[in-house]
Amino acid sequence: MPGTSFFSDMLQGITERGRKLLFSASRSADSIVEADLETLCEMLLSSRGEASGMAIAAEILGRWSKLDSAGVEHFLQMLSEKFGADTAKLDKAVDRYRTEKSPAAIIALHKAAEPRRQELLRRLNHAPSGTAKLVRMRQQLLASNDRSDDDRALDADFTHLFGSWFNRGFLTLRPIDWSTPAHILEKIIKYEAVHEIAGWEELRRRLAPADRRCFAFFHPRLADEPLVFVEVALTRSVPSAIKDVLDEGREQIEPDQATTAVFYSISNCQEGLRGISFGNFLIKQVVEDLRRDLPGLRNFVTLSPVPGFARWLTRARSSEAEPLLTEEDRKVLGLLDDPAWVDDANAANEIEHVLLPLAAYYFLIERTPEGRPVDPVARFHLGNGARLDRLNFLGDRSAKAMQQAHGLMVNYLYKLEDIEMNHEALAQRGEVTASPAVKSLLGRNGDSRRGGRNEMSRPFAQVMNDRIGGGRK
Repeated sequence: MPGTSFFSDMLQGITERGRKLLFSASRSADSIVEADLETLCEMLLSSRGEASGMAIAAEILGRWSKLDSAGVEHFLQMLSEKFGADTAKLDKAVDRYRTEKSPAAIIALHKAAEPRRQELLRRLNHAPSGTAKLVRMRQQLLASNDRSDDDRALDADFTHLFGSWFNRGFLTLRPIDWSTPAHILEKIIKYEAVHEIAGWEELRRRLAPADRRCFAFFHPRLADEPLVFVEVALTRSVPSAIKDVLDEGREQIEPDQATTAVFYSISNCQEGLRGISFGNFLIKQVVEDLRRDLPGLRNFVTLSPVPGFARWLTRARSSEAEPLLTEEDRKVLGLLDDPAWVDDANAANEIEHVLLPLAAYYFLIERTPEGRPVDPVARFHLGNGARLDRLNFLGDRSAKAMQQAHGLMVNYLYKLEDIEMNHEALAQRGEVTASPAVKSLLGRNGDSRRGGRNEMSRPFAQVMNDRIGGGRK
């Protein structure tokens, strides 16, 4: 990207001139060489010159990049403890607001409440490759096993700044195909998080055919680093299993023969940007671009994993008081403990009959303490306005999918005219929009399956009826 290269070169030039200015005087050179990182951070905050400030920022990030794990922990702790809000100024601003409550008092309170490290991070961002290094810095913070309240406060500052620096207005959508530069294609292989890409030949099968698409968001300060990418299959129908999408022997079609666009893999690439949402913008823009280029497309769906389902089901099975499960259910679900069940048609049929109603409950009724869907992928798509359209038993037989979801996959439907309504139903009323086929699965708790145990099935039915009828929000 020529524009990005010019900007990076300009920053590097300013930084080098600033470095020469700083080191031209022996006193300045000695003070920088002898200063520790905390002192350099204070110098950066007090710096008034643009060039000298960029040089100090580059010096700080250069030293940070050479720290070992203990040094990184110490540096992050220093940011947390030494560069918070000035409490004396904050107390004074609070007292002023209590007496004045004027716009000026509110502005003063806002400035005083901002931790000093936010301005420090802004100035560090001015250094060459500063954005990329700060993203890696947050990645180190997130990797900490024992996060204190100070760590969470520091992370809140990173999140606040990244939310501005990486907002949709700065992102560019670029198609990824077999002609994309190899150094970017290598990163697609590396960052694929849903269906592993085994090597270049498999990547070619996903990118080269005419009925396949891939799109990624990029940021001008991370020019060759994709932030998030989506892989798309153009098909004649909605697939229920990932093998139908990835099978190298599948029938290929011309793009204008397709009626359905299937988003079968969405991967976030930068761990340091966790929690900064790009995927919702990505899907909506890709849908618009595909509709423009291929007007014959009528359906926009996903074929999605269910990463939290097996863990949830394990907890349900381990609780003897769980009203969702009868003794008969527990016996059938015990078949899951034998990995060979997937190749036993009778066992698989029994499991499917018990598993799918529980999966419907998992999506439609189960909630986090905050009232959100418990599955992370469901939170993303349902919060984005999609409809829960179909549950696919044994949609993915890979080891990863069997471990995470006993092979379950889901189709979410993006119907553009309903997206806002579906989003509002979940955000305002906690309601998951689902197809009649999915809702009907909740009715499979009849006595025929539960051996006539009316007392055992009543809590399950009552909870479902309360939820579907609006009794529980």
